[in-house]
Amino acid sequence: MLIRFTTALFLSACITLPGLAQTQGNLDLIPRPTSVTATHGNFEINDRTRVFADPGFMPVAKLFADAARLPQPQSALLRISQAHSFVFRMADHTAIPDSAGYQLKITPDNVFITARTKTGAVNAMQSLLQLMLLQPDQSKLPGAEISDHPRFGYRGVHLDVSRNFFPASYIKRFIDLMALYKMNTFHWHLTDGAGWRLEIKKYPELTKQAAWRDHANWKDWWSKGRHYSTEGDPNAYGGYYTQQQAREIVAYAAQRGITVIPEIEMPGHSEEVLAVYPQLSCSGIPYKNSEFCLGNDSTFVFLENVLQEVMDIFPSTYIHVGGDEASKKAWKQCPKCQQRIRTEKLKDENELQSYAIRRMEKFLLAHKRKLLGWDEILEGGLAPEATVMSWRGESGGISAAKEGHDVVMTPGSYCYFDSYQADPATEPPAIGGYLPLEKVYSYEPVPKELSPVAAKHVIGAQANIWTEYIPSTDHLEYMVYPRLIALSEVVWSDTLHKNWDNFHQRIQSHYRLLQRLNVNYYRPSYNVTIHPQINQHKTTITFSTEQYQPEIRYTLDGSIPDKNAQLYKGAFQVTGSALLTAAIFKDSLLQGKPAVLPIDDHKAIGKNVIYNLPYNKSYPAQGTATLVNGYRGTLTYGDGQWQGFTGDMDVTVDMEQETVLNSLSITFMQLTGPGVYMPAFVEVLISSDGKNFKPVQQVKNDIPTTTSTLTFKDFKFNLNGQKARYVRVHAVNDQHGFMFTDEIIIQ
Repeated sequence: MLIRFTTALFLSACITLPGLAQTQGNLDLIPRPTSVTATHGNFEINDRTRVFADPGFMPVAKLFADAARLPQPQSALLRISQAHSFVFRMADHTAIPDSAGYQLKITPDNVFITARTKTGAVNAMQSLLQLMLLQPDQSKLPGAEISDHPRFGYRGVHLDVSRNFFPASYIKRFIDLMALYKMNTFHWHLTDGAGWRLEIKKYPELTKQAAWRDHANWKDWWSKGRHYSTEGDPNAYGGYYTQQQAREIVAYAAQRGITVIPEIEMPGHSEEVLAVYPQLSCSGIPYKNSEFCLGNDSTFVFLENVLQEVMDIFPSTYIHVGGDEASKKAWKQCPKCQQRIRTEKLKDENELQSYAIRRMEKFLLAHKRKLLGWDEILEGGLAPEATVMSWRGESGGISAAKEGHDVVMTPGSYCYFDSYQADPATEPPAIGGYLPLEKVYSYEPVPKELSPVAAKHVIGAQANIWTEYIPSTDHLEYMVYPRLIALSEVVWSDTLHKNWDNFHQRIQSHYRLLQRLNVNYYRPSYNVTIHPQINQHKTTITFSTEQYQPEIRYTLDGSIPDKNAQLYKGAFQVTGSALLTAAIFKDSLLQGKPAVLPIDDHKAIGKNVIYNLPYNKSYPAQGTATLVNGYRGTLTYGDGQWQGFTGDMDVTVDMEQETVLNSLSITFMQLTGPGVYMPAFVEVLISSDGKNFKPVQQVKNDIPTTTSTLTFKDFKFNLNGQKARYVRVHAVNDQHGFMFTDEIIIQ
C-alpha cells in the first residue's frame, strides 16, 4: 500500500522510485533523535489502520490522519485492543521530561506516539511523516523505539519576501517543508526598501504604491533609479499579503508547531515607506532618505500604529524591528534629530538609534511583547529586555549574552543560505560567499568564549534567506535544500553524536524524500575539494566531496586523471612541488570538472612579511603569516586564507639573506556583488637593504569590472635570476572596494 499524503506539501509524495527496495526499514531520521533502537518486524498500514488520540492531542492526530489519508481519529477511550492503530497518548513530566520531547514505539501491531504537550506530539508526528517518506514501501514502517527532544527552543528560518515576493500559497508549502525537519520559527521579513508586503489598513499607500516597483528583476530596480509603481500599473512588479492571508498563514503554521515572527524594518531599510510618506524622513523629499527621521514624533506615531495592526495579526511573543545597516548621515544634518539628541541628553547618532529602539521596546512591552533585532541594536546601548539576532559574525551575540540578553545566532558565514553552495561558475547568480553543506553542518551555535551561565542565553540559531538573486520558488528551494536539513540537526540534536560522516550517510535517504515531494533541491556536486596540510617541505593531502563514497583518482603532474590514474584510498604525502589534479569517476567515466591545486614548495614560505599598509581587520586570514604559509585560498574570501584590503596592498617579504629570485606570482579574486575587485595593477620591487627599492616589473589587470562572476587572476613576474633580500609587492586598489589575495609565491 502506498501512503498518499494530502497536505499542501504532501500531495505529490505518492511517487514510487524504482530500484530502491531494501530488506530492512529505513531509520535515517534527520535531525538525529536522541535515541533510536531498531526492533523486529514492521508496522504495515492497510485498510484496517485507524488513528486514536487522547483528547488533548486530537488536533495533532487529525493533522496526521489528513496528511497520511487515514480515517479521522477517534478518542483513545474507544480503543479496546484494536491492532493496526496509531495511538497518540499524553504523558506527564516523569515520562517525558522535556515539554517538546516525545517517544515513538513502532511494533508490528501498533504505533504509539507519547508526548507531554501538543508541541511534543507535533514533533513526533513530523518524525512519523518523515519515516513514511523514507521507506521504499511507504506502507511499512520499520520496528523501532525512539526517544527524542530538542537541544534549542528556537530553531528558525528567515525568508525575505521584500526583494522578491512569494505568494501566500507557496508560503504554506515553505512552512510544511521546514516543519518536516522540526524548524519551529518562521521569521517573515515583510518590509524593506524593495517593497512593503503587509496590508496596513491605516496606511493604504503602503500597499497601493510601496508594495510595487517598476522592475521585476531586483538588480535592475537597484541600478535604475529604485522607483516604485502603483497597483494596477501593467508593468508593476510586487505584491502583498492581506491581513486575512497573514492570519491564515499564522494559523497554518501554528498547527504545525511553528511560530511566525513578523519583521517590520526600522529605522533604516525604509525607502519604500519614505517614498509614499516622505514627511517621515529627515528631508521630507521622496526618494532621498532610507532612514526614518528620529527627531520627528510623527515617525513614532506611524511606527506604533503599524505595530498595533501587526500585533493584532501575529500573536508571537517577539516582534522583529530590524535595526540593521541604518545610515546616520541624514540624522547628523537634520535639525530635528539634533534637537532630539540634545533634549534626550544623548551622546551621538548611535545613541539616537538606541533611543528609538528603546522607545519601540517600551511600546512593545506595554503590549506584552518582546523586541527582537539585528545586532546593530547593540550600538549606542542595548534596550533593557531586547533579544539580539547576531548576523555580523558572533561578536554581537557574545557581547549580548555576556550582558544577560537572549541571543539567536545567525552568522553569515554559516547561516546565510543566499550564498553560493558550490563553484560559482557552475551555479545561478548569488550574492557571493561560499557555504557548502558540510560547513553548515559544522556550525556550533554556542561560542567557546561564553561561560556556562552566558551560554544559556543562546536560545538557538537561524537560517537566513535574502532574495535579491532568488526570483522564483524553484530557485528558493534550490538555495534552501539540503542546507536547511543540515542546520536542523545543528539546532535539534545533541553534540555528543554529531558526526559529519554519519549525517552524510543519512542524508542520502533524504534525496529520495525530497524527490517524492518535488523539491527542487541542490544536487550534490561532483567536485573534489583538496585539503593540504603543510609541514615544512612535505604536504599531506586528503580529499572530500559531496558525493557519498565516490571513486576519486588523481595525478601529480598536472595531467587530467583517467580511469587508470592513481586511486585515492586515504591521506597521502607529497614532497616538494607538484600540480595535483583529482576527479571523481563513475562507471569508468570522469564526472564533473577536475580539481587542481598547485602545491608550491617555494622560497618565501615561513618568511617574515612587513605590512607597509595594513590589511582589513575584518578579513585578517592568518594575520602576518597568510601570504607565505603555503596555503592557497578556496572559492570564498571568508575561508581564512584570503586576506582582505580596502586600500592598496603594500607588503615586503624579508627573504633573510640575498636570494636568487627567478619568478613571483600572486593571485587576486573578483566578485563584484559584494564589492570584491581586481587591483588596477601589481608591481614588484626588490632591495638589498630594505630601504632603497628598484622596480622590476608591473603587470596591469585585464579583467574588466563588468565581469561580475567569481574570477581569479594570477599576476606573474619574471625576476630573471636577480639577487635581493627584500621583495616588495604593491597592488593598487582603484575601485573603493575590497581586494583579496592568498599567497605570494617566490621561486
